[in-house]
Amino acid sequence: MLLLFMSAICVAFTTEDTDEFASARREVLFRRIGHELLLQSGDSVSRVLPIKKLAENEYQIAFEKGLTFQPDFLVDTFRGLLAKDPLISDYVVSVLNCANSSVAYGFSLSKNKKEDIVACIGRKQPKACYIINIKLKQTGINTVKTQYLLGGLSFLAVVGFIFFRRVKPTKNLPNSDQDTTTFTLGSVVFDAMNRKLLLNEKTVDLTGTETRVLLIFALSPNETIERTRLQKEIWEDEGVIVGRSLDMFISKLRKKLELDPNIKIVVIRGRGYKLEINS
Repeated sequence: MLLLFMSAICVAFTTEDTDEFASARREVLFRRIGHELLLQSGDSVSRVLPIKKLAENEYQIAFEKGLTFQPDFLVDTFRGLLAKDPLISDYVVSVLNCANSSVAYGFSLSKNKKEDIVACIGRKQPKACYIINIKLKQTGINTVKTQYLLGGLSFLAVVGFIFFRRVKPTKNLPNSDQDTTTFTLGSVVFDAMNRKLLLNEKTVDLTGTETRVLLIFALSPNETIERTRLQKEIWEDEGVIVGRSLDMFISKLRKKLELDPNIKIVVIRGRGYKLEINS
Protein backbone atom coordinates (compact mmCIF):
# COMPACT_ATOMS: atom_id res chain seq x y z
CA MET A 1 0.00 0.00 0.00
CA LEU A 2 2.81 2.38 0.92
CA LEU A 3 4.67 1.66 -2.32
CA LEU A 4 1.50 2.24 -4.34
CA PHE A 5 0.91 5.52 -2.57
CA MET A 6 4.50 6.68 -3.15
CA SER A 7 4.29 5.67 -6.82
CA ALA A 8 1.12 7.70 -7.31
CA ILE A 9 2.74 10.75 -5.69
CA CYS A 10 5.79 10.41 -7.97
CA VAL A 11 3.60 10.09 -11.07
CA ALA A 12 1.59 13.15 -10.05
CA PHE A 13 4.73 15.26 -9.51
CA THR A 14 6.37 14.09 -12.74
CA THR A 15 3.25 14.52 -14.89
CA GLU A 16 2.51 17.99 -13.55
CA ASP A 17 6.06 19.30 -13.92
CA THR A 18 6.46 17.80 -17.40
CA ASP A 19 3.17 19.33 -18.53
CA GLU A 20 4.18 22.74 -17.13
CA PHE A 21 7.51 22.64 -18.94
CA ALA A 22 5.92 21.45 -22.21
CA SER A 23 3.31 24.22 -22.00
CA ALA A 24 5.97 26.90 -21.36
CA ARG A 25 8.10 25.64 -24.26
CA ARG A 26 5.05 25.50 -26.52
CA GLU A 27 4.24 29.16 -25.78
CA VAL A 28 7.78 30.09 -26.82
CA LEU A 29 7.22 28.29 -30.15
CA PHE A 30 3.96 30.19 -30.69
CA ARG A 31 5.69 33.51 -29.96
CA ARG A 32 8.35 32.56 -32.52
CA ILE A 33 5.61 31.93 -35.09
CA GLY A 34 4.12 35.37 -34.37
CA HIS A 35 7.57 36.95 -34.68
CA GLU A 36 8.16 35.31 -38.08
CA LEU A 37 4.75 36.52 -39.34
CA LEU A 38 5.48 40.11 -38.32
CA LEU A 39 8.86 40.00 -40.10
CA GLN A 40 7.22 38.52 -43.22
CA SER A 41 4.73 41.41 -43.08
CA GLY A 42 7.60 43.89 -42.99
CA ASP A 43 7.13 44.80 -39.33
CA SER A 44 10.25 44.54 -37.14
CA VAL A 45 9.09 46.98 -34.46
CA SER A 46 5.66 46.03 -33.02
CA ARG A 47 5.19 43.24 -30.49
CA VAL A 48 3.61 39.82 -30.38
CA LEU A 49 1.18 40.06 -27.45
CA PRO A 50 1.36 37.51 -24.58
CA ILE A 51 0.22 34.07 -25.68
CA LYS A 52 -3.20 33.15 -24.26
CA LYS A 53 -4.07 29.61 -23.21
CA LEU A 54 -7.78 29.39 -24.02
CA ALA A 55 -8.23 25.78 -22.90
CA GLU A 56 -6.19 22.68 -22.10
CA ASN A 57 -5.16 22.19 -25.74
CA GLU A 58 -6.04 25.55 -27.28
CA TYR A 59 -3.85 28.67 -27.58
CA GLN A 60 -4.14 32.14 -29.12
CA ILE A 61 -1.55 34.42 -30.79
CA ALA A 62 -2.39 38.14 -30.96
CA PHE A 63 -0.48 41.15 -32.27
CA GLU A 64 -0.01 44.76 -31.21
CA LYS A 65 -0.69 46.05 -34.72
CA GLY A 66 -2.26 44.85 -37.96
CA LEU A 67 -0.36 42.74 -40.45
CA THR A 68 -0.63 40.98 -43.78
CA PHE A 69 0.41 37.40 -44.49
CA GLN A 70 0.93 34.85 -47.23
CA PRO A 71 -1.08 31.67 -46.42
CA ASP A 72 1.68 29.40 -47.77
CA PHE A 73 4.24 31.14 -45.51
CA LEU A 74 1.88 30.76 -42.53
CA VAL A 75 1.40 27.03 -43.20
CA ASP A 76 5.13 26.40 -43.68
CA THR A 77 6.02 28.35 -40.51
CA PHE A 78 3.61 26.33 -38.38
CA ARG A 79 4.71 23.04 -39.93
CA GLY A 80 8.41 23.78 -39.44
CA LEU A 81 8.31 25.12 -35.87
CA LEU A 82 5.68 22.84 -34.35
CA ALA A 83 7.61 19.84 -35.67
CA LYS A 84 10.02 20.65 -32.81
CA ASP A 85 7.32 19.70 -30.24
CA PRO A 86 7.16 15.88 -30.00
CA LEU A 87 3.83 16.00 -28.13
CA ILE A 88 2.01 17.80 -30.96
CA SER A 89 0.58 15.52 -33.64
CA ASP A 90 -2.50 17.03 -35.31
CA TYR A 91 -3.72 20.62 -34.98
CA VAL A 92 -6.13 23.12 -36.54
CA VAL A 93 -5.19 26.78 -37.09
CA SER A 94 -7.85 29.48 -37.50
CA VAL A 95 -6.96 33.08 -38.40
CA LEU A 96 -9.75 35.38 -37.19
CA ASN A 97 -10.55 39.02 -37.90
CA CYS A 98 -10.36 41.00 -34.65
CA ALA A 99 -13.40 43.10 -35.51
CA ASN A 100 -16.01 40.35 -35.89
CA SER A 101 -14.19 37.04 -35.16
CA SER A 102 -14.93 35.81 -38.68
CA VAL A 103 -12.49 33.24 -40.08
CA ALA A 104 -10.15 34.89 -42.58
CA TYR A 105 -8.10 31.75 -43.18
CA GLY A 106 -7.66 28.29 -41.70
CA PHE A 107 -5.96 24.94 -42.19
CA SER A 108 -5.38 21.59 -40.51
CA LEU A 109 -2.03 19.80 -40.34
CA SER A 110 -1.12 16.29 -39.25
CA LYS A 111 2.06 14.26 -38.86
CA ASN A 112 0.44 12.05 -41.47
CA LYS A 113 0.60 14.55 -44.34
CA LYS A 114 -2.14 12.69 -46.21
CA GLU A 115 -4.59 14.04 -43.64
CA ASP A 116 -3.56 17.71 -44.12
CA ILE A 117 -6.31 20.14 -45.12
CA VAL A 118 -4.80 23.24 -46.77
CA ALA A 119 -6.42 25.52 -49.35
CA CYS A 120 -6.00 28.93 -51.01
CA ILE A 121 -2.28 29.14 -50.26
CA GLY A 122 -1.56 31.50 -53.17
CA ARG A 123 -3.85 34.34 -52.08
CA LYS A 124 -2.21 37.05 -49.98
CA GLN A 125 -4.40 38.31 -47.15
CA PRO A 126 -4.98 42.08 -46.82
CA LYS A 127 -3.45 44.02 -43.94
CA ALA A 128 -5.77 43.93 -40.93
CA CYS A 129 -5.98 43.06 -37.26
CA TYR A 130 -5.80 39.27 -36.91
CA ILE A 131 -5.70 36.78 -34.07
CA ILE A 132 -4.63 33.16 -34.52
CA ASN A 133 -6.24 30.29 -32.62
CA ILE A 134 -4.47 26.92 -32.46
CA LYS A 135 -6.40 23.80 -31.43
CA LEU A 136 -4.16 20.82 -30.61
CA LYS A 137 -5.18 17.18 -30.68
CA GLN A 138 -4.38 15.40 -27.43
CA THR A 139 -1.74 12.73 -28.00
CA GLY A 140 -2.55 9.12 -27.35
CA ILE A 141 0.24 8.95 -24.74
CA ASN A 142 -1.37 11.71 -22.70
CA THR A 143 -4.77 10.04 -22.90
CA VAL A 144 -3.47 6.68 -21.72
CA LYS A 145 -1.38 8.32 -19.01
CA THR A 146 -4.41 10.20 -17.72
CA GLN A 147 -6.53 7.06 -17.69
CA TYR A 148 -3.89 5.10 -15.77
CA LEU A 149 -3.43 7.93 -13.29
CA LEU A 150 -7.16 8.32 -12.65
CA GLY A 151 -7.56 4.57 -12.29
CA GLY A 152 -4.65 4.37 -9.84
CA LEU A 153 -5.94 7.28 -7.78
CA SER A 154 -9.42 5.74 -7.60
CA PHE A 155 -7.90 2.51 -6.28
CA LEU A 156 -5.83 4.42 -3.73
CA ALA A 157 -8.91 6.36 -2.62
CA VAL A 158 -10.72 3.11 -1.77
CA VAL A 159 -7.68 1.69 0.04
CA GLY A 160 -7.13 4.98 1.85
CA PHE A 161 -10.73 5.14 3.03
CA ILE A 162 -10.49 1.62 4.52
CA PHE A 163 -7.14 2.37 6.17
CA PHE A 164 -7.58 5.91 7.44
CA ARG A 165 -11.09 5.43 8.85
CA ARG A 166 -9.37 3.47 11.65
CA VAL A 167 -6.92 6.25 12.40
CA LYS A 168 -7.98 9.01 14.78
CA PRO A 169 -7.23 12.34 13.06
CA THR A 170 -4.98 14.83 14.83
CA LYS A 171 -6.35 18.34 15.25
CA ASN A 172 -3.10 20.30 15.53
CA LEU A 173 -0.49 20.79 12.84
CA PRO A 174 2.97 19.55 13.80
CA ASN A 175 5.55 22.31 14.28
CA SER A 176 8.74 22.54 12.25
CA ASP A 177 10.91 21.34 15.16
CA GLN A 178 9.23 17.93 15.07
CA ASP A 179 8.43 17.51 11.40
CA THR A 180 10.86 18.61 8.69
CA THR A 181 8.04 18.70 6.12
CA THR A 182 6.14 21.47 7.95
CA PHE A 183 7.60 24.96 8.38
CA THR A 184 6.43 28.15 10.04
CA LEU A 185 7.21 31.12 7.80
CA GLY A 186 6.11 34.22 9.65
CA SER A 187 2.41 33.65 10.26
CA VAL A 188 2.13 31.16 7.38
CA VAL A 189 2.43 27.38 7.80
CA PHE A 190 4.12 25.66 4.83
CA ASP A 191 3.01 22.03 4.58
CA ALA A 192 5.52 20.58 2.10
CA MET A 193 4.11 17.04 2.25
CA ASN A 194 0.61 18.15 1.22
CA ARG A 195 1.85 21.05 -0.94
CA LYS A 196 -0.12 23.77 0.86
CA LEU A 197 0.23 27.16 2.51
CA LEU A 198 -2.04 27.76 5.50
CA LEU A 199 -2.94 30.96 7.34
CA ASN A 200 -5.87 30.93 9.75
CA GLU A 201 -8.74 29.58 7.64
CA LYS A 202 -7.08 30.24 4.28
CA THR A 203 -5.41 27.48 2.25
CA VAL A 204 -3.35 27.98 -0.92
CA ASP A 205 -2.37 24.95 -3.01
CA LEU A 206 1.14 24.63 -4.48
CA THR A 207 2.33 22.72 -7.54
CA GLY A 208 5.06 20.11 -7.28
CA THR A 209 7.77 22.43 -8.59
CA GLU A 210 6.59 25.37 -6.45
CA THR A 211 6.81 23.11 -3.40
CA ARG A 212 10.37 22.05 -4.18
CA VAL A 213 11.49 25.65 -4.80
CA LEU A 214 9.88 26.93 -1.58
CA LEU A 215 11.34 24.00 0.39
CA ILE A 216 14.87 25.13 -0.53
CA PHE A 217 14.05 28.64 0.73
CA ALA A 218 12.31 27.34 3.88
CA LEU A 219 15.40 25.33 4.87
CA SER A 220 17.54 28.50 4.67
CA PRO A 221 15.32 31.53 5.50
CA ASN A 222 16.89 35.01 5.22
CA GLU A 223 19.85 33.51 3.37
CA THR A 224 20.80 34.13 -0.25
CA ILE A 225 20.18 31.09 -2.47
CA GLU A 226 22.29 31.05 -5.61
CA ARG A 227 20.30 31.06 -8.84
CA THR A 228 22.51 28.28 -10.24
CA ARG A 229 21.76 26.12 -7.20
CA LEU A 230 18.01 26.49 -7.67
CA GLN A 231 18.26 25.60 -11.35
CA LYS A 232 20.53 22.63 -10.65
CA GLU A 233 18.46 21.12 -7.82
CA ILE A 234 15.06 21.62 -9.45
CA TRP A 235 15.62 20.97 -13.15
CA GLU A 236 18.97 19.25 -13.78
CA ASP A 237 17.59 15.78 -13.05
CA GLU A 238 15.12 16.29 -15.90
CA GLY A 239 18.01 16.83 -18.31
CA VAL A 240 17.22 20.48 -19.09
CA ILE A 241 17.69 23.83 -17.38
CA VAL A 242 15.59 26.83 -18.49
CA GLY A 243 16.25 30.17 -16.73
CA ARG A 244 12.85 31.61 -17.64
CA SER A 245 11.10 28.69 -15.92
CA LEU A 246 12.75 29.63 -12.60
CA ASP A 247 11.62 33.25 -12.91
CA MET A 248 8.07 32.07 -13.66
CA PHE A 249 7.90 29.87 -10.55
CA ILE A 250 9.43 32.58 -8.35
CA SER A 251 6.77 35.01 -9.60
CA LYS A 252 3.98 32.52 -8.82
CA LEU A 253 5.37 31.88 -5.33
CA ARG A 254 5.52 35.61 -4.60
CA LYS A 255 1.81 35.95 -5.31
CA LYS A 256 0.92 32.98 -3.15
CA LEU A 257 3.06 34.24 -0.25
CA GLU A 258 1.07 37.49 -0.20
CA LEU A 259 -0.96 35.83 2.56
CA ASP A 260 1.57 37.43 4.91
CA PRO A 261 3.06 40.83 3.88
CA ASN A 262 6.06 40.13 6.13
CA ILE A 263 7.21 37.30 3.85
CA LYS A 264 8.67 37.96 0.43
CA ILE A 265 11.17 36.55 -2.03
CA VAL A 266 13.63 39.27 -3.05
CA VAL A 267 16.19 39.36 -5.86
CA ILE A 268 19.84 39.56 -4.86
CA ARG A 269 21.37 41.09 -7.98
CA GLY A 270 24.07 39.03 -9.60
CA ARG A 271 23.58 36.13 -7.19
CA GLY A 272 20.07 34.75 -6.75
CA TYR A 273 17.13 35.07 -4.38
CA LYS A 274 16.38 35.32 -0.66
CA LEU A 275 13.29 34.44 1.35
CA GLU A 276 12.96 37.41 3.73
CA ILE A 277 10.89 36.86 6.86
CA ASN A 278 10.43 40.03 8.88
CA SER A 279 9.56 39.45 12.55
